[in-house]
Amino acid sequence: MPKHGKKYRAAAEKIEADKLYTPEEAVALVKEINTTKFDATVELHMRLGVDPRHADQQVRDVVMLPHGLGKTVRVLVFAQGEGAQLARDNGADYVADDDEMLKKIQDGWVDFDVAIATRGMMGKVGRLGRVLGPRGLMPNPKAGTVVADEDLPRVIEESKAGRVEFRVDRTSNIHVPIGKVSFDEKKLYDNMAVIMEAIKKARPAAAKGVYIRRVVVCSTMSPGVRLDPIAAQDMELV
Repeated sequence: MPKHGKKYRAAAEKIEADKLYTPEEAVALVKEINTTKFDATVELHMRLGVDPRHADQQVRDVVMLPHGLGKTVRVLVFAQGEGAQLARDNGADYVADDDEMLKKIQDGWVDFDVAIATRGMMGKVGRLGRVLGPRGLMPNPKAGTVVADEDLPRVIEESKAGRVEFRVDRTSNIHVPIGKVSFDEKKLYDNMAVIMEAIKKARPAAAKGVYIRRVVVCSTMSPGVRLDPIAAQDMELV
């Protein structure tokens, strides 16, 4: 098992191993122990009391972060005709409107962060599932990324402004970014509060027992800081 570097170990020593931190404490500590020279992403990780093997225990939704993600989001739109032009006019970074672009993606090109598709294009987009699916880039009606042509301007704008999707994985965990380590504590707190509220509302009716079992916040390459799950669920915008 690889050993952690000196900076990582020094950061880990500042975390009390048996303590469950409040959200405010956790956000402040994550900023303090960050050692990267670049503007690291702050991430929220949760273990849920659901069984994702069952269709009625899926947890998935889209949320708008009040302070965005602090990054440039590259948007690709699958559209044709007026929809393709609408996408270009409203800031899409790439528009897949011909077989050449579809073939490029099929061959493995995925240099974008969000994929949006018009309903009429889903027949062709469906063939790209093996490439887009494993990377979480497949347009999906439940995630609000399969839309009518006239909705493209709104969805493109939201995607670039800080629209994030969360989805429970096969191990019952959720991983979602909440901003950059350069954000002040209030912005990170607010973004986390919005995500926690959305995950609470997304609780499946079939889920039994404790729903949110473990909550950890960390930055890129930093050790994780464990939050008190009850305090995390009681977060409110300040």
